[in-house]
Amino acid sequence: MFVIIGIVVVIGAILGGYLMEHGNVRVLMQPAELLIIGGAALGTLLIANPLQILIKIAGGLAGLFKGSPYNKTKYMDSMKMLFELFSRARKEGLMALESDSDHPEQSPVFSKYPAFLKDHHMQQFVCDTIRMASVGGIEPFDMDQMMELDMEVHHRDASVPVASLSTMADSLPGLGIVAAVLGVVITMGALGGPPEEIGHKVAAALVGTFLGVLLCYGFVGPVASNMAKIAEEEHAFYHVLRVVIVSFIKGSPPSIAVEFGRRAIPAHQRPPFEELDKFIKDKGEAPPPEA
Repeated sequence: MFVIIGIVVVIGAILGGYLMEHGNVRVLMQPAELLIIGGAALGTLLIANPLQILIKIAGGLAGLFKGSPYNKTKYMDSMKMLFELFSRARKEGLMALESDSDHPEQSPVFSKYPAFLKDHHMQQFVCDTIRMASVGGIEPFDMDQMMELDMEVHHRDASVPVASLSTMADSLPGLGIVAAVLGVVITMGALGGPPEEIGHKVAAALVGTFLGVLLCYGFVGPVASNMAKIAEEEHAFYHVLRVVIVSFIKGSPPSIAVEFGRRAIPAHQRPPFEELDKFIKDKGEAPPPEA
């Protein structure tokens, strides 16, 4: 939502200021300049990245318009799920969770959380860790290191599309200069013609530089920054899961393990103790997702 609003604000502010100075909008309509800059930028993206990175970039761009999924509701649902899972382990033993981790869709706990089953990485992160814990023989410190390693690998993979987009953004001003130079070349070939024609070609060349800078700092750069923030929010979410699981494996009761996790939730998403406790134990409903 805010991405769309931001795009509208950027375009509106630039065009509004331009029109206030009695600028001619038609002069800015230079399809050839946009083709040179946009096509060259897309080409550099294809040259620099393999297919799997391009797919991740496309997925990240689509996710921008949905907003970050790591909101207060997701945290509270995850805390409740882990509380129920560990409460079952306290009653039946940690070995009882082996079947849950092997077949989460048939688990009496996991099956109640369809969002968890749809999130394949979260499912693997939790189930693989629970499976190793149920087998036994692994110290809590080693389990913690194992989850940290998983998080580092996933975060590094999530950061690659961001870096690729940032690189493309950095190239856009230079590609704008390329388009402007080509415009100057065309202008030099038109010397001796009508002044209006030369003026139009010079304006078209300058629009190339304008578009390159605008696309870099007004659109592609902010999009890469937004994707980076979502990757950081995802990393913070898995850190909370890690804190809860490690706390339980060390011997904390489920309620204490969940409280450890609640303290690790980022401040702007962290629910109060009473709210989370009521939601978990009284089967309350989570608040609606925040915008």
